[in-house]
Amino acid sequence: MAMTGHSSCSSMSNHTKERVTMAKVTLENFYSNLIAQHEEREMRQQKLEKVMDQEGLADEEKRIRRSQHARKETEFLRLKRTRLGLEDFESLKVIGRGAFGEVRLVQKKDTGHVYAMKILRKADMLEKEQVGHIRAERDILVEADSLWVVKMFYSFQDKMNLYLIMEFLPGGDMMTLLMKKDTLTEEATQFYIAETVLAIDSIHQLGFIHRDIKPDNLLLDSRGHVKLSDFGLCTGLKRAHRTEFYKNLNHSLPSDLSKQTFQNMNSKRKAETWKRNRRQLAFSTVGTPDYIAPEVFMQNGYNKLCDWWSLGVIMYEMLIGYPPFCSETPQETYRKVMNWRETLTFPPEVPISEKAKDLILRFCCEEDHRIGATGVEVIKSDPFFEGVDYDHIRERPAAIPIEIKSIDDTSNFDEFPDSDILTPTTAPVSNHTEADLKNKDWVFINYTYKRFEGLTARGAIPSYMKSGKR
Repeated sequence: MAMTGHSSCSSMSNHTKERVTMAKVTLENFYSNLIAQHEEREMRQQKLEKVMDQEGLADEEKRIRRSQHARKETEFLRLKRTRLGLEDFESLKVIGRGAFGEVRLVQKKDTGHVYAMKILRKADMLEKEQVGHIRAERDILVEADSLWVVKMFYSFQDKMNLYLIMEFLPGGDMMTLLMKKDTLTEEATQFYIAETVLAIDSIHQLGFIHRDIKPDNLLLDSRGHVKLSDFGLCTGLKRAHRTEFYKNLNHSLPSDLSKQTFQNMNSKRKAETWKRNRRQLAFSTVGTPDYIAPEVFMQNGYNKLCDWWSLGVIMYEMLIGYPPFCSETPQETYRKVMNWRETLTFPPEVPISEKAKDLILRFCCEEDHRIGATGVEVIKSDPFFEGVDYDHIRERPAAIPIEIKSIDDTSNFDEFPDSDILTPTTAPVSNHTEADLKNKDWVFINYTYKRFEGLTARGAIPSYMKSGKR
């Protein structure tokens, strides 16, 4: 009998195995969602009680507040049942573009609220084996409720695309800021690095490793403060998030000529070359390995300390004008990262303080000796951060103020031509036919999400958005 069972199992077709997996995932998600919704409702109730106690409200005021909260919960349940789709948003402008999709400024038609809509093509996600990455991004944005992380309000999908509806941060990103400036002062660098330390730590406390800390993923809010974004390479404790990514970065090493050309440049020319190539790399599938820790490339296992290495590289770029391992090709950058003991040098023509240099070297060093190994407090107490008030840093003015003129001000973003990503097409996308996409669509199950605050705060448009459209 046992042999018969084993035989029938081994002879099961791939189609049947996939259907079994699909049924299992569907059931697991259904029950985990029920539990999660109950826990979230309980947490919101506990938070309300705590706030009312802190405010010292009278019993009658508490009763009124509880009644208002109950009505919001009822409204939330009703609105969660409504189907949210592309037709609920008006597309205003493309504000970002990457290898697998783009980001648009959109306005929700019923409330007038403005959001950043991240659009990802399903066919590309399947072909490039990015399903685990996009699942991790969606899950961490649901779980993270922090001032240091870009807030996601909704997620949904259609036949062709996945959609993440996130808060619009009008300050742009750190990459754009660094492109405008030659270098930052040590005071400004201290501010941005200190805020990013707190942002990275907030992710680590949730049990996630970001793995893709770079200036492009440090967004600036309306007051110029940092928020972490783009968790597409974030890895956590869930099996659904585990995928191999850094596989072929050490292939096809460049010629000696290209190495020599870049090495012979002075700091000013290196910065100019870096800026010229930087935009192209930001929008390509290759990306740039400049910020990736050597142990990530090694494929021998790594931990959250890889994010602190990346922060050290960003700090170097802020002060020097380009990252320490930048080269003309990603392959040569990879080689420099792996040989960091010889290649991590400081150009004498761009002097920086010993405190700054020392912290960079404490970030960019062997994993065993890297600052942060014993906890974030060691980083926060480093001499470079002397005078930083971490408890109130988000309340003080940013090092470089942001000017916001209107509800849809995109002056801190690059200009992008429009695209047809939202236009339905009957032609096959990539190597996947429409039938292929339909058969594989179950891997995106449970992608839809609606945040409580997003559906119940119907009139709360941020103050910087109240000056009207341009």
